[in-house]
Amino acid sequence: MAVRRQKKTRKMRGHRTMSWGAKTQHRDRGKEGGRQVGMHKHKWSWLVKYGKDWYGKHGFVNPTSEEKTIITLRQLNEMITNGKIQVEMKDGKAYVDLTKLGYEKLLGGGKVSMPLVVRVAEATELAKSKIEKAGGQLVLEQKE
Repeated sequence: MAVRRQKKTRKMRGHRTMSWGAKTQHRDRGKEGGRQVGMHKHKWSWLVKYGKDWYGKHGFVNPTSEEKTIITLRQLNEMITNGKIQVEMKDGKAYVDLTKLGYEKLLGGGKVSMPLVVRVAEATELAKSKIEKAGGQLVLEQKE
């Protein structure tokens, strides 16, 4: 068998069908997958119905970004009043340990209706000032 020095595809550039005959031949996915042609034209109705995420960017996640589980003061206040978070009452203050509940950061959106003593790894300055205005205290845990 002779060794082909130059690939056939390099010779056939500019020729519409690459010598495969009809323009639809050798454009399908075959057994190994690959590209799917005609999605913007004659298979558009299939795409609209079944392939909503066919076009656009997908899947890249920046490896340097870090996601933290956060909670706002509004959410914390609602959970305490609804009874979803059990608090320990001492000296008229509610003690909440957010690290045990799985939260890493406390944000300052919303209002605080009672004096709270909150234990958390991180908090914003606004959250700290709102808790202290309500007569509570913010205890920041040291990161290991």
